[in-house]
Amino acid sequence: MMTYLADWLALLARWLHLIAGIAWIGASFYFVWLDNHLQPPRARDDDLAGELWAVHGGGFYVSQKYRIAPRELPATLHWFYWEAYTTWLSGFALLCLLYFQRAEAYLIDPAVAALSKPAAIAIALAMLAGAWLLYDALCRSPLQRRPGALGLVLALLFCLEAFALCQLFSGRGAFILFGSSLGTIMVANVLFVIIPGQRELVRAKCEQRQPDPTPGLRGKQRSVHNTYLTLPVLFVMISNHYPITFGARDNWLVLIAMSVAGAGIRAWFVARHRQAQWRPWALAAAVVSALCIVAVATALAPRAGPRAEARGAVDSEELARVQSIVEQRCVPCHATHPTQAGFTAAPNGVVLESLDELMRHLPQVQQQLATRAMPLGNLTGMTPDERVLFQHWADQALASAR
Repeated sequence: MMTYLADWLALLARWLHLIAGIAWIGASFYFVWLDNHLQPPRARDDDLAGELWAVHGGGFYVSQKYRIAPRELPATLHWFYWEAYTTWLSGFALLCLLYFQRAEAYLIDPAVAALSKPAAIAIALAMLAGAWLLYDALCRSPLQRRPGALGLVLALLFCLEAFALCQLFSGRGAFILFGSSLGTIMVANVLFVIIPGQRELVRAKCEQRQPDPTPGLRGKQRSVHNTYLTLPVLFVMISNHYPITFGARDNWLVLIAMSVAGAGIRAWFVARHRQAQWRPWALAAAVVSALCIVAVATALAPRAGPRAEARGAVDSEELARVQSIVEQRCVPCHATHPTQAGFTAAPNGVVLESLDELMRHLPQVQQQLATRAMPLGNLTGMTPDERVLFQHWADQALASAR
């Protein structure tokens, strides 16, 4: 019953995380787009930085942006922050429910680092907090006056973090923690910089003081950082469904390359909507992103080795040994009624209780073996020799079926 309730909590938290994330990212992308499409106002007003006319849903809209603030504030002023806070809170709840509560399955890989469960959780939390503190310190340093240099230093910092995480945790855990740290930075930017800056702007107007543009400029910088971090975070969110990424031998390089590609794609969207002089930068960002994706896809492409070329019949003795391995190491989870604690149904609906079912799913099984994604966290204790034997048999079986 507890496992059943835990599944429902995870489902509802994931649903909330998705809903809040869509709302946050949608608003963020819209305002970046709006900023880049502002036109000179039709009515002369020195307080206006620009305006945009649009048609949507059968109606006309006009959006105006002030250089600093209007002469008088309206009675109702809409804020955008609970979308960000709810996204982080629901995401952290998922992190606790899945990756911390079941750290031995999702976070720890003894083949990478022999961490205890408390140590793994403590290191993970320290990485989340440390990433924000270091990022914030750099953004408040003299580098803040040199956006290009700051961006380069931050990129190197994120690359170092990706490498470190992949040396400490399972591939799946390292990827999700990397995304969690970027998400934490994004939400902390909203909580500690962007919203306080906006509150100071409103306070100044209410107190009839001349608003200081500095908090707004600082918030704008953090907002720009957030928009470039968005797509790398989204990649991490879906990567756990694709062990070809987190299960790769040099998975830290995959994580860095795909994050660069995500940031580059976002940079392309941002730059292409600016003035004509930004178009070469948009093209450069698109090219870099495409090259990163092609490089990763090429590097991870399966290679036909000597075993895959074998076309002989599958040895019956070897088949018996493989079936024994499957029964001991795979079936506890991949069964109609799993016996492994914490599982109420076979992962992804893949049942391996018979040879026919194993053969039906053999290409996926072979991939999971090659990337060490399964058994999950090696909960059932598959030995290196068993993995090699299983892979050898799978290669022969697939080659014979061609």
